Amino acid sequence: MKIKTKTLSYDQVLKEEPYVHHPPRKQSLLFRWLIFGLSYVDLFRVKFRFREIGMEKLNPKQPCLILMNHSSFIDLKIIARIFFRRPYQIVCTLDGFVGKNWLMKMLGCIPTKKFITDTALVRDMVYSVKELKSSIVMYPEASYSFDGTATALPESIGKCLKLLKVPVVMVRSYGAFLRDPLYNGLQIRKMKVSADVEYILSPEDIKEKSAEELKAILDEHFTFDHFRWQQENQIRIPEKFRADHLNRVLYKCPHCQAEGKMSGKGIHLTCMSCGKVYELTEYGFMKAAEGETEIDHIPAWYQWERESVRKELLTDTYVLDVPVDIYIMIKPDCVYRVGEGRLRHTKEGFHLTGCSGRLDYHQVPERSYSLYSDFYWYEIGDVICIGDTDRQYYCFPKETGDIVAKTRLAAEELYKITKEKAARGKVQAG
Repeated sequence: MKIKTKTLSYDQVLKEEPYVHHPPRKQSLLFRWLIFGLSYVDLFRVKFRFREIGMEKLNPKQPCLILMNHSSFIDLKIIARIFFRRPYQIVCTLDGFVGKNWLMKMLGCIPTKKFITDTALVRDMVYSVKELKSSIVMYPEASYSFDGTATALPESIGKCLKLLKVPVVMVRSYGAFLRDPLYNGLQIRKMKVSADVEYILSPEDIKEKSAEELKAILDEHFTFDHFRWQQENQIRIPEKFRADHLNRVLYKCPHCQAEGKMSGKGIHLTCMSCGKVYELTEYGFMKAAEGETEIDHIPAWYQWERESVRKELLTDTYVLDVPVDIYIMIKPDCVYRVGEGRLRHTKEGFHLTGCSGRLDYHQVPERSYSLYSDFYWYEIGDVICIGDTDRQYYCFPKETGDIVAKTRLAAEELYKITKEKAARGKVQAG
């Protein structure tokens, strides 16, 4: 899927009319059934089945909050199949509206910006359940999983439940990630997909529990490991491209510690620095072609990379400093390519400069608990996105070497370190 782009100067883009927010539009019944019909073919191919758990507690006409783990584009089709009898709004990133603003509104989509405090989104969600009498579909992780495990949930999610005061339903998919992992370059594997649909919180539960307790419950439900599930259930993936681009996630060699030198091709991941070769087996394990297999589990490898980044941050040795192509989105008409620049990331946060000195943007670490980063974003390239409520900056690194996953890890760990320091400061001051 591509996105509408246009080349303009930075000054011209700043003269564009700002994005005007509008309340959500109730989902068209015609379009809801259209999505259901269009989803049928793909879901038939993956032999989709779902199981309901406790769903008899939910009144068919009662609005609810539907939370789902975010694995791949088929997630939306799964929702369309399960909830086609129920009107719902879909929380969707604003760039998803580009070039199809009217259509997305007819589908009941609510625009938001990832990993940015968005008070308008909360108001829109309350408006949807109270005024439109619609359920809300939300992917609280806000981004596809890189390594097949859950990404962090926003700290405010418990407070959001308190404001909505509606039942919470969890949809957990199985096989969707393994069918189309983000790193694999849109190459689809043959895989059955299923889901559990579970009623997890009633309005009474939400009223009785604190926001912190509610978030803890959601954290527990959003704990999963798709590769472990594959291994435990002996799911065989024979495709010969299964390790293509795996270097996007496993960018650091556990044998020689080199970064950005890994190459994923076919069924192998090879370090171009030391020459060590690993195979991604048909059952989801990493196996060294020769010698010791230092880490045989992809999420464990990714966790080791996270711990390595944290050590760099704590010893003040972490730095990202790369040339980038810069795109800007202000409103969902198109994404503007405004020129070139440089993106720097240190313990002080992000610093983006460029456009002949006209652009100079800083973003502090505590601004966001995670980072909007993606692989092969709308078929343009791997991207790092930063910004505020006024505009989003999409930065496409121009140098070779995989940095997108490491930058997300660094942003998440830097946020934690900053919060930990602030908490210690309060204790000492008290």
